[in-house]
Amino acid sequence: MTTAGQVITCKAAIAWEPGKPLSIEDVEVAPPKSHEVRIKVVTTGVCQTDNEYLYETEQRMKFRPFPLVLGHEGAGIVESVGPDVTKFSPGDKVIPLFLPQCEECDRCRSPKTNQCRRNWANTQVGVLADGTSRISCRGQQVYQFLGVSSFSQYTVVPDTSLAKIRPDAPLDKVFLLGCGVSTGYGAAVKTGKVEKDSKCAVFGLGAVGLAAVMGCKAAEAKTIIGIDVNPARFEKAMLLGATGCVNPSNYNKSIQEVIVELSQGGVDYALECVGSPAVMTAALESTIDAWGVCVIAGWSETESMNVAVEKILMGRTLMGTYFGGWKSVSDVPKLVDAYMNNTLKLNEFITHSLPLDRINQAFDTLKNGTSIRTAISLWPQ
Repeated sequence: MTTAGQVITCKAAIAWEPGKPLSIEDVEVAPPKSHEVRIKVVTTGVCQTDNEYLYETEQRMKFRPFPLVLGHEGAGIVESVGPDVTKFSPGDKVIPLFLPQCEECDRCRSPKTNQCRRNWANTQVGVLADGTSRISCRGQQVYQFLGVSSFSQYTVVPDTSLAKIRPDAPLDKVFLLGCGVSTGYGAAVKTGKVEKDSKCAVFGLGAVGLAAVMGCKAAEAKTIIGIDVNPARFEKAMLLGATGCVNPSNYNKSIQEVIVELSQGGVDYALECVGSPAVMTAALESTIDAWGVCVIAGWSETESMNVAVEKILMGRTLMGTYFGGWKSVSDVPKLVDAYMNNTLKLNEFITHSLPLDRINQAFDTLKNGTSIRTAISLWPQ
């Protein structure tokens, strides 16, 4: 029996209010409208950004209201398509994207950026193009995080925010390319353009930072220093390419001073993967003058970074990256190919696997630093 054109009742993890555990509920997912695709989500990850928005400040709540289905790093299978959809068919394997690529606007046509703004204003506040969500619970609209909401067994996304991937790709691995790994890896190879034999420092060794380490390794950097206050992550960093690791807590001087000394004058590339303005400043100041490059990959929405003008005047470059600089719809399938061809690691990032009804445990392990990524299976095994 086909479900196309019908409302689907399924399970989802709902954040009814900030600061409280998610609740597993029966939700109704409406059919897709024009230029929308309904997908069956198979696997999703719990990202630091999900954690941040579960524990919202009142300031942020004005922009992303509750109740909310979080999740923006997932992979699944097309269940049905709405009118005017031409690039997807039921059965396609896909990765939903929080960053669109319409392929029509000036930004999509430009090689200088990946920041398409199709449906952007709406998805940032949890709704789709018509101003409503496709998910409801107990007769109430439930907002979709970044237009995705992968913590639901079914979700509906715009067709410009969806990457079709090869049919043999394992969804329980490639879901990582929906956010963390793509962001960190791209920060190094796409945005920063790390060069062979260079000296690099990666600040923060979560999923994004470890992927940045992997990117520096792929670019054949000579020195790759991983930096984190959690030494339990050092072994994984070394596995992915770090040549050494540093715990700032072990020094009585600033971490930028430590890195400048270790690199004999400063690193060529610093990649900030924490989302802390103080760490961003430290990353910039750890680079060598004249040509040092600092790439900010960590997300921060409400704070300001302190930049000494002299640090820029002396020739350093400060850059930001969003989703690693990748053109989402066209580049994610290439990253999947790289994984399938054994030139990109993903398995090493998955430290835990849990069913949907234990998703709060995944948040706990993320917060206490014992996990890199937990793969959440949305369907019984």
